[in-house]
Amino acid sequence: MAHQARKRFGQHFLHDNHVLENIVTAINPQAEDNMVEIGPGKGALTFPLAEHLNQLTVIELDRDLISQLEATGENLVIHNADALKFDFNSLADEPRGKLNFSPGHYKM
Repeated sequence: MAHQARKRFGQHFLHDNHVLENIVTAINPQAEDNMVEIGPGKGALTFPLAEHLNQLTVIELDRDLISQLEATGENLVIHNADALKFDFNSLADEPRGKLNFSPGHYKM
């Protein structure tokens, strides 16, 4: 049975491959980049990104989606957590790197 988007989590799943390709191209992931994806969902963006990275950290609140990510993502570090409460400092010894985000799409 396919996963149904849950309104309480504000879930919306990307399906358009052209849009996904454009996002990955815009990010231009390099193998050594440290990236965190919040709300990977079914992995539509996660898996294409992970193909370019040594490791991708994801934070997913929906437990039902965790098993799909674990089964498919070999180089994923998966945290089952609420991103609003997650301690991002725990991911690195010291802050560094780029922060790419799109504030216009999400309410916090």
